[in-house]
Amino acid sequence: MSPDVTDETVETEAGTARITWHLAKKAGLVLAVSHGAGGGIEARDLKALAQVLPRHGVTVARVEQPWRVAGKKLAPAPKTLDTGWRGIWPALAAQGRPVVAGGRSAGARVACRTATELGAAAVLALSFPLHPPGRPEKSRAAELLRAGVPTLVVQGGNDPFGRPEEFPDGDYALVEVPYGDHGFAVPKRAEIGQEEAVAIITDAVLGWTGSLG
Repeated sequence: MSPDVTDETVETEAGTARITWHLAKKAGLVLAVSHGAGGGIEARDLKALAQVLPRHGVTVARVEQPWRVAGKKLAPAPKTLDTGWRGIWPALAAQGRPVVAGGRSAGARVACRTATELGAAAVLALSFPLHPPGRPEKSRAAELLRAGVPTLVVQGGNDPFGRPEEFPDGDYALVEVPYGDHGFAVPKRAEIGQEEAVAIITDAVLGWTGSLG
């Protein structure tokens, strides 16, 4: 682990969480991102953000929820996920910089649900699960629309949990990753390669965080 990458464990009411810090030398913001219900902080988008953003003045904190730290395979109920996120927030805020709450999939939902309560500067929603696959009537749009802070959604063009064109109008920005699935993987036949797809994500987030002031 390089000197600018450190791990921190945090005790929460939901159990022990872990933050992997990717420190910027002159940070103006902290971007805290958590994982989804089916994976961890090694997701391609979270890793890419951690590699790119610190070079541009944004400290990235990849957050592992307690259930993941404990080695469990199934995520708990949303209420418990929110409890874990609330528990790590003081450690995120201790950097003395505005904190952007973010995450992918279930982690994006947590960030949206708690943003106003915790005083987040903004929300980054990666692969927001607008609805379960094949169940558009089970919309979770209300969580996104109630975030209450500047919000960026980055969504794969072929995400079965909600394609960009399915999202309702609202006070948020949306960037599409063409051909991307829920994990932003693009098929080999796509007109863009995987590296280009990931660059769309990092470029969008970098530009957006720069606009937050």
